[in-house]
Amino acid sequence: MNQVSLVGRITKDPELRKLQEGRVQTNFILAVNRNYKNQNGEIEADFVFCTAWGRLADNVVKYCGKGSLIGVSGRLQSRSYQKEDGKRIYITEVIGEDVRFLVLKDREGIHEKVATDARLTKQQASVAAEFTKEFHLPNTEKEKLPIV
Repeated sequence: MNQVSLVGRITKDPELRKLQEGRVQTNFILAVNRNYKNQNGEIEADFVFCTAWGRLADNVVKYCGKGSLIGVSGRLQSRSYQKEDGKRIYITEVIGEDVRFLVLKDREGIHEKVATDARLTKQQASVAAEFTKEFHLPNTEKEKLPIV
């Protein structure tokens, strides 16, 4: 069974890519908090590469900005490619099959709102709001972000 579900924040505004064959795709990195604090009392995070295709990619780009809290479920996929210098690069990513918008931030990151998805129960909205209050990215992790 190859199934994964994550809840975290998008680290930068996702961008839509249109491929030659007419398909659309987006990549984003999801910062997912760990369930414990380190020796300094900080909550650490893991940074997970995610990909969405088609209509799902359209919706992620349209509704999510940097800092949006989302739930992603899908499957893990590993791939590799060779760089110009001959070095082989390996990547493991989540291929999103379902994305739930929990707390959205607009593209400028000014406004924040809890998503009003009909599938989101009051209890889920409450958990999302509570998660938002406690979510932060430790300074040591900000420096390691694999994004510009």
